[in-house]
Amino acid sequence: MRVFVTGATGWIGSAVVDELLSAGHEPLGLARSDAAEEALKTKGAAVLRGDLDDLDSLRRGAAAADAVIHLANKHDWGDPAESDRSERAAVGALGDELTGTGRPFVVAAPLSGIAEGRPATEDDPSPAVGPGSDRGGSENLALDYAARGVRTVITRFAPSVHGRGDWGFVNFLTTAARERGVSGYVGDGSAAWSAVHRADAARLVRLGMEHAPAGTRLHAVAEEAVPTRAVAEAIGDALGLPVVSVEPGDAGGHFGFVGGFFASTMTASSVATRRLLSWEPTGPTLLTDIRTGAYTA
Repeated sequence: MRVFVTGATGWIGSAVVDELLSAGHEPLGLARSDAAEEALKTKGAAVLRGDLDDLDSLRRGAAAADAVIHLANKHDWGDPAESDRSERAAVGALGDELTGTGRPFVVAAPLSGIAEGRPATEDDPSPAVGPGSDRGGSENLALDYAARGVRTVITRFAPSVHGRGDWGFVNFLTTAARERGVSGYVGDGSAAWSAVHRADAARLVRLGMEHAPAGTRLHAVAEEAVPTRAVAEAIGDALGLPVVSVEPGDAGGHFGFVGGFFASTMTASSVATRRLLSWEPTGPTLLTDIRTGAYTA
């Protein structure tokens, strides 16, 4: 299949492009810069110039493809309202172009905020509804297109999609440890995160595009609950630093914007996902990646 991929040179998107190529698909990657275009061409992927705010480029990409994988997001922590607006507009533009075609529309979504006090499951709907909600309610908006002849597949990603070169949450925690001279965890460190290796996440995206029915929610989760204290201890081992508890009220000052996330439990099950697609993660665990230098090289 010819597959239009937004976020094609991002952390997850670049792995998805590799996965698509290895499986014999033809990725068409959205590129907003010369460097992104060159990276895609070097891999052997086709390129469409544009960005999330260029809705015409998104429509052209969707119209030219047999499937769409939407992974891009502005992730502007300084202006979350703008990120939410952009995300909703992009999903709407892509969904409108795909309406009535029956083509796959794989949309990335977070696991945070899905369930309270227990691991989220694939049956749990997102509480984010409407333009003013988290990510502009894009998950529910995308699922609305399933009733309009689009094979929408939501892929919710663990808060840590890890691996060598990751610039996400664990990278920020590692940077904070270097700067502070200690590897910290919040409170008693009992908060926990789900995790998945980047290669396993990319394979799930491809399998979902190929096989998941319309309206499916998938969970890219290999490890259901990794205690945040264990994450801090692994970072401490990798950097040769002491491990300390940080008071919850000091988390923002110690870790920066990631402190609030590190104090929160964000866990989910992937039992239904594995059963549906026969997906079995094979990559290293989060703690193995940390201890073997994925974040300290």
